[in-house]
Amino acid sequence: MNRRILVLSLLPCVGTGPALAQEFFVRPTGFAIENPVLRRIWALGMDSSQTASLAQVLLDSIGPRLTASPGMEAAQDWLLRTYARWGVAARRERYGTWRGWRRGVTHLDLVAPRVRTLVAQLLAWSDGTPGGQPVRAPVAVLPDLPDSAAFVAWLPQARGKFVLVSFPQPTCRPDESWERWAMPGTADSLRARRAAAQRAWDQRIARTGYAFGYRRHSLLRRLAQAGAAGFLTSDWAQGWGSDRYFGAEVTGAPVVGVSCEDYGLLFRLADHRQGPVVSLQAESQPLGEVPVFNVVAELRGTELPNEYVVLSAHLDSWDGGSGAVDNGTGTVMMLEAMRLLALAYPHPRRTILVGHWSAEEMGLDGSRAFVADHPAIADSLQAAFNQDIGTGRIVAMDASGFTRAAEHLAAYLVRIPGELTGDIRFTFPGPAGPPGDYSAFAGCGAPGFDLTSGGWDYIRYSWHTSLDTYDKLSFDDLAHNATLAAMLAYLASEDQQFMPRDRRTIIQPGPDGRPHRFMTLECAPPERRTPPLR
Repeated sequence: MNRRILVLSLLPCVGTGPALAQEFFVRPTGFAIENPVLRRIWALGMDSSQTASLAQVLLDSIGPRLTASPGMEAAQDWLLRTYARWGVAARRERYGTWRGWRRGVTHLDLVAPRVRTLVAQLLAWSDGTPGGQPVRAPVAVLPDLPDSAAFVAWLPQARGKFVLVSFPQPTCRPDESWERWAMPGTADSLRARRAAAQRAWDQRIARTGYAFGYRRHSLLRRLAQAGAAGFLTSDWAQGWGSDRYFGAEVTGAPVVGVSCEDYGLLFRLADHRQGPVVSLQAESQPLGEVPVFNVVAELRGTELPNEYVVLSAHLDSWDGGSGAVDNGTGTVMMLEAMRLLALAYPHPRRTILVGHWSAEEMGLDGSRAFVADHPAIADSLQAAFNQDIGTGRIVAMDASGFTRAAEHLAAYLVRIPGELTGDIRFTFPGPAGPPGDYSAFAGCGAPGFDLTSGGWDYIRYSWHTSLDTYDKLSFDDLAHNATLAAMLAYLASEDQQFMPRDRRTIIQPGPDGRPHRFMTLECAPPERRTPPLR
């Protein structure tokens, strides 16, 4: 067996004071897999992967999994049936309640001054049109007024209209296309004009005296009180045909997300007083405050049943697309990893759990609730391995501030075939990865680690967009990732030493370039009920 570790930078770092991140690579070269369990996991993962078929059911048949929606319930039922078919014990664990909601159809059509069917979707938790019937009404732009008093005086003019409340992009062509094809200077001029127009729009909103933004929709509530027929919004993701869809924070009128191109059309027509009229049919059903759950699957340990290894991924998603890359890939990866373990390692030394979390998109509430509700598991955790946001191969890991974790994690990685680990950059003491469910563990002092995949244009084309669908997945990479996760779980389960808890504060460069504390690694309580609208 030929093993080689290439260490680029690994500085001694012990104690509890702040530390700057250092990086090293663990790159075992090709070698025969001598361990029979690892060899069996490799054979199953590479030769008979079920990732494509599992993903097809989850993403195509079940679809998006908004917290507290029927889609989420259907996905959890499917997980329980799947684990039962494999002979793996699995259960629902209730951790609170959330605002339930069922989506229906959305149709938005421009009917004057010409006819065009528009690309649009009702935002999550929004009211529909009355009785789900079409409503035809003119379109109005939120006016540029000097102050809140002028806005209140204008409000009667919003009655019976669909009000445009988002910034209109001057172009829906990505910047790199302008840079490639435009005349010299045009792209730079466009960026400058767009930035100035965005600032002006933000000031227009501020002068109303009300707020419009993430979880702050007091402007829409005031317009709804004035009798507006509804609201048209847009959130362009900076890519071709890529638009994001989040949730509505208002009742009394429908809130519809419109594609960048079609929103710009409506805005220009209204701004030039060309009489745009739209017809909207939007169906939805509020379900009240309903119970919410995590799904947890388990292979009970034989020697150390009260010590734990956790495989972690959030099941919930926004519902603009199918929730494929965020985070159907993580869900399928950990589901497949558990299948591999059940076949190759059914009687682990430590107990192996898989957590399929709810409400990550609401603020890590599902995983945070699990940690809060199971202090004995957190106290006895050997390691939690989490994956989120990506279809590509795992390319980064970090130690989440645990100063002695690197020696354990590196020992695991050098026993795994280089085909699975050759691209992994390890950051010590970390973190390399973005905030995620691993930080629900690490923030509370339990060793939680992020498995970060390659980018694959995630922010522009996948993150909460209508394009986050099955066809974007790379199943070769997903099969590799599931096999890697299963091997990590096996090696952590078999580790003869308990993972040390020594930890340092993580220092990361901030927006100003100066070192700042990594604030996501904190032990925050979960939201266990829908918070009031702000």
